[in-house]
Amino acid sequence: MPYTPVWLMRQAGRYLPEYRAMRERFGFLELCRNPEAAAEVTLQPVDRLGVDAAILFADILLIVEPLDVGLEFARGEGPLIRRPLRDEAQIRRLAPIDVDAAVRFVFETARRVKRALAGRAPLIGFAGAPFTVASYLVEGGPSRDYLHVKRLMYEEPEAWHHLMEILATATARYLNGQIAAGADAVQIFDSWVGVLAADDYRTFVQPHTHALIRALTPGAPVIHFGTGTAALLPLMRAAGGDVIALDWRVDLDTAWASLGHDVAVQGNLDPAVLLAKPPYIRQRVKDILDRAANRPGHIFNLGHGVLPGTPVEHVRALVDIVHDLSDRRVR
Repeated sequence: MPYTPVWLMRQAGRYLPEYRAMRERFGFLELCRNPEAAAEVTLQPVDRLGVDAAILFADILLIVEPLDVGLEFARGEGPLIRRPLRDEAQIRRLAPIDVDAAVRFVFETARRVKRALAGRAPLIGFAGAPFTVASYLVEGGPSRDYLHVKRLMYEEPEAWHHLMEILATATARYLNGQIAAGADAVQIFDSWVGVLAADDYRTFVQPHTHALIRALTPGAPVIHFGTGTAALLPLMRAAGGDVIALDWRVDLDTAWASLGHDVAVQGNLDPAVLLAKPPYIRQRVKDILDRAANRPGHIFNLGHGVLPGTPVEHVRALVDIVHDLSDRRVR
């Protein structure tokens, strides 16, 4: 590829009119469970934006449905867990997750997308990291302070580690199923892990993320993503991954140097920049590409997902700008 590849988290999302049209027909979980419709949503950004990869349309919490925790997706509220896991007794009653039975429809979606892409772009599969999925299960939904999670870690560490082991095992099977169905690479979303101190990450998270990544099928690159993780980046690298994703709160060149240039990086434009007009987007893209210094191993992306109110034409402009400014054929 003669330019820096670019794809975007939530590139199939609420900012696209064709996605909103699909949501008029399907509820979120209904859409995830319909392989034909989910494949269509996955492919929309490839056709509309010219991105260099498709990312599977699914959700990080689909594998926890068999745990009978009352998973719901309320319109405008995001995922909710009606029966959160708050103590050891609840966690000890959990049975292992039958991944094949729980998310067979995701694997079928991946097969359909792979056939439709026909080699014109790679397919990225994904899953939530054990910590982030556990956070939803314990807190009951998104949280500002994660007090229930931290209390469980500190007061009932055996229960916490048991929950993390269940999730790491299930997530490995989930990602390996996606790889077997055609995913060329996978991304692990640890979206909330930045709430932890380094010592807590090292004790309560790193061993489980490391075990998950070691259990994945060799040959498919692994992207390890988190937000608010400036203090955790070396520990995340030690946990594993071929690519470490950077959010917008760090300078790409400084973070990459701290990680070592023998690992690839992904990122790291602030998603809010896409609310500005293309000339400003171009300035910010140029700064990131200059920091990457044309070094092999940079994947351009946002530091998090595309925001719902982002103009589609700005997203398309971003992709074109990245391709234009990084095109090595014109140097």
